[in-house]
Amino acid sequence: MSFDYDLVVIGAGSGGVRAARMAATYGAKVAIVEEFRVGGTCVIRGCVPKKLYVYASRFKDQFEIAESFGWQVDASFDWPTLVAAKEKEISRLEHAYVSNLEKPGAEVIRDRAVVTGPNSVRLINGDRELSAKIILVATGAHPFIPDIPGKELAITSNEAFDLPSLPRSILIEGGGYISVEFATIFAGLGVHVTLVYRGTCILREFDMDMRVGLEAGLTERGVRIIYQTRIEQLAKTGDDITATFSDGVSAPFGAIMFATGRRPNTKGLGLEEAGVKLNDNGAVEVDRYSKSSVPSIYAVGDVTGRIQLTPVAIREGQYFAETVFNDNPQAVDLSLIPTAVFSEPEIGVIGLTEIEAATHGDIDVYLARFRPMQNTLSDRTERMIIKLITEKDGGKVLGVHIQGPSAAEMIQMVAIAVGMGANKADLDRTIALHPSAAEELVTFKAPTYVYRNGEKA
Repeated sequence: MSFDYDLVVIGAGSGGVRAARMAATYGAKVAIVEEFRVGGTCVIRGCVPKKLYVYASRFKDQFEIAESFGWQVDASFDWPTLVAAKEKEISRLEHAYVSNLEKPGAEVIRDRAVVTGPNSVRLINGDRELSAKIILVATGAHPFIPDIPGKELAITSNEAFDLPSLPRSILIEGGGYISVEFATIFAGLGVHVTLVYRGTCILREFDMDMRVGLEAGLTERGVRIIYQTRIEQLAKTGDDITATFSDGVSAPFGAIMFATGRRPNTKGLGLEEAGVKLNDNGAVEVDRYSKSSVPSIYAVGDVTGRIQLTPVAIREGQYFAETVFNDNPQAVDLSLIPTAVFSEPEIGVIGLTEIEAATHGDIDVYLARFRPMQNTLSDRTERMIIKLITEKDGGKVLGVHIQGPSAAEMIQMVAIAVGMGANKADLDRTIALHPSAAEELVTFKAPTYVYRNGEKA
């Protein structure tokens, strides 16, 4: 049976673009369909603009310590300038993504696609049908807003990058990556930030020292954190939006933002009608090779609900192309993934938390808290935290948790050693680079405390 294409990819985000480009490189006839902008969440309204805005927000801290180094600073901030600069950069990246797709011969189609069968896709705007030997769903996910009265008055991370002006105050609901990163951004740009979270401490799945340290850092920067509470209603009151909380209290804010998780973009794609099995959250269920319940339909990235991180989606897209179009079956190892939270202070982690590691057997915990060198000439009291978790008696490294300046850069490097199965002796053999914060990782002499038979000692 002949098809129009060997591969039709629905969604031109990080995973879809990598899969399409690699498949075309291997000689497949490829079309990639995107209804919005090429680059997906990460490039257009996620990782890239987020990191740029985090950089912008950090200048406030730099200005505050500048005088201790002899500088006199008189600075002001202009929101429209930042928004325009961001837009210029993501437009450049979008152009680069398109170019990288077209070079190996992939066809970029600007349209909305719906799956109409195991080997067919309909273009809604173009009103035509495409046939494909293989279909790859890479449509990502979207921010979730609770179904409460007045929910249309709120924004999400999608809209936050392009607000016409900075609000005087903002209320953010959520306790994960997105909420604390935007709390950092807005607070650094001079907005009064309140963060409300239904739990008892932010960053639920992280190591407790990272959670408590970030809570202190955000509070020091003026972020007000309210726990065990949620927003139940929103109403417009003049120029403000009034939020009513689950405890009955109401308060006005310049803007309301929900960072309460993301849901897979599968609604209206025709997947279930084509026989593709979805889980209870609407994510495409796939095997380790990203194949769905329909043998000709695959899925990668956030739409699968596995791990919502851009590098994971890219690797899944790459391995899909290797498996299906290069006769080289590859499955992504999701067991050891470094990750970073671009909050202030910044967090970088890999491996098990202390509590998780203690359930695996006897462990040693090495913990250092110290002022970052850049703060030692000022009156800033914020501490950097470096935590190393190993099997007992200098065994295998099980987890590394870093909080403070350049934590993400450090964790990427140490992740190589952890991924290779390094033990404490491997770190000890490494000569320290002085003066640096990272040298603490290779200069720990004795455990700060240990766990034996599940008990902390």
